[in-house]
Amino acid sequence: MRSVRPWLVAVILSACKARQPAPPDAGPVIDPSPPADVEASPSGLKSKVLRPGTGTEHPEPQDLVEVHYTGWKSDGTRFDSSRERNAPAQFAVDGAIKGWSEGVQKMVVGEQRRLWVPPALAYGEHPPDRAPPGPLVFDLELLKITRRPRPLPAPPDLASPPAQKTKSGLAYRVLQKGTGKQHPGPQSQVEVHYTGWAPDGRMLDSSIERGQPMKMQLATAGKGWTEALGLMVAGEKTRFWIPAELALLMGASVPNMVYDVELIAVH
Repeated sequence: MRSVRPWLVAVILSACKARQPAPPDAGPVIDPSPPADVEASPSGLKSKVLRPGTGTEHPEPQDLVEVHYTGWKSDGTRFDSSRERNAPAQFAVDGAIKGWSEGVQKMVVGEQRRLWVPPALAYGEHPPDRAPPGPLVFDLELLKITRRPRPLPAPPDLASPPAQKTKSGLAYRVLQKGTGKQHPGPQSQVEVHYTGWAPDGRMLDSSIERGQPMKMQLATAGKGWTEALGLMVAGEKTRFWIPAELALLMGASVPNMVYDVELIAVH
């Protein structure tokens, strides 16, 4: 059998190495094209594990995570790295760009993964400010997961407001009768638990999730809250469908929100 010449071995090893993703923080320039063995998802995201993790749990959309990352542009030049600053990034999984949000949910603590992120899952082809355009490549290392409460499920009748409405268009349905006798007025101070949903079922805010009721003086709470709470007595739970014209009056971040409100106390 003929022996393999040393120079030929070196060429073969070099070619094999070129097909593998570079290790994290390999340098300011990488080959941005994904290798053939990447994991591709229907969204267009591609990823590859660079180093397996030691954890067993994956983060969920509502969780907070801590990661080290490095990002490269479509030409392979590096544009940002938390490692250079020695300052890991912390963010809510569902608050990140779509590519990061999807990618980090595939990971466990200690894992390093490379993501090939198309424009639609990053900042777009023509992003505002100084965000890099086009497809991007990121290396992520998941350092920590901080669990947060899961969002409360949306009401089944979210898209079916009752016919019962006030003159302003506020629709409502009593979920639990109260034990109190007094309706709060503009000068009342109240303590309430509430949860608000967008029309598509996303929970946007909840005092129940935070575990802390909200206290407010109705005189400064706005006409929308004053009207809604004025219909209630202590101990009552009511679901309110807020029309667009009242949304700002109740401090809603989007129009046509649905609120579940529990009036705990009136002072």
